[in-house]
Amino acid sequence: MRVFVTGGNGFIGSRVVRQLHAAGHTVRCLVRETSKTHRIDGVPFERHIGDVRDVDSLVAGMQDCDGVIHLASISSWDQIRSPIMRTVVIDGTRHVLEAAKRSGGLRTVFVSTCAAINGTPRPELMNEETPFTLDPKTYIYAGAKHEAEAICAEFAADGLPVITVNPCEVYGPEDEDLITASYLLDALKDWPVMSLHGGTAVAHVEDIAGGIIAALERGRGGERYILGGENLHVRDVMERTLKAGGQEGKFILQLPNSLIKGVIKTLAALRLPTPVIPDLVDYGTLFWFVDCSKAEAELGYTHRPADETIQDVVDWLIAEGLAPRA
Repeated sequence: MRVFVTGGNGFIGSRVVRQLHAAGHTVRCLVRETSKTHRIDGVPFERHIGDVRDVDSLVAGMQDCDGVIHLASISSWDQIRSPIMRTVVIDGTRHVLEAAKRSGGLRTVFVSTCAAINGTPRPELMNEETPFTLDPKTYIYAGAKHEAEAICAEFAADGLPVITVNPCEVYGPEDEDLITASYLLDALKDWPVMSLHGGTAVAHVEDIAGGIIAALERGRGGERYILGGENLHVRDVMERTLKAGGQEGKFILQLPNSLIKGVIKTLAALRLPTPVIPDLVDYGTLFWFVDCSKAEAELGYTHRPADETIQDVVDWLIAEGLAPRA
């Protein structure tokens, strides 16, 4: 296939582009004039200048394509409350789907997030049918992705073969913006190591990329698929990180969630510096445990053990001189 990819120069997107090429597909990437493409410059791909906020540029980019993978999104915590969250995540998704419809009803994969499934105050296993109960005013990113999924459902009902995938927390080398690697890096650098009472599913970026491509090739239109990993408590992630970095036994401080949230939000309200971004605390004090058996059964999705994933990231952080050697 010739596959049109938005966000193909990003952390996850670059792996998707590489794997698409390795599988024999032709890749056309949506990029802006200022986009950094060093992650994929070693892979042959067609470059199309445009923007998800410009539907006509998307239609032009999809000409002669057989499928679409829509990854372009907001990943930086400091942009979560900015106006571009809506214009990129919600409006941008509608534009991509509209362009796919105008281009002959192209098979489209929308890359959402497990945060759009739900989060819970206690460990509970969620699946594709779990009701979304989070307040979108507090959990803005989760709410925006959930709203974008509703748009996908609208287009699917109208006949567009759009498939939604929900990756869990994604880790891997080359996380240059330290989107998730920052959590592991803090554990390796800080004393004491700070831990929250929450949990998440951990998956390797290569496995997530493979799941996204499998959804394009084998997913059913109108369906959503959780791309999960091992479900771990935050403290467990910290302990495994310290072991991977040769720092076993380092002191981990875990305070009550209510105390941590109260301190952080008070500092933020007083416009004082906070040790972590307030939005991060909201997410880190919930559990995002998921069941990915549907993706395993229908897409052939697999994920490697969390220890292997964490070790891969820690080795990269040390090799890059970002984390100390034991």
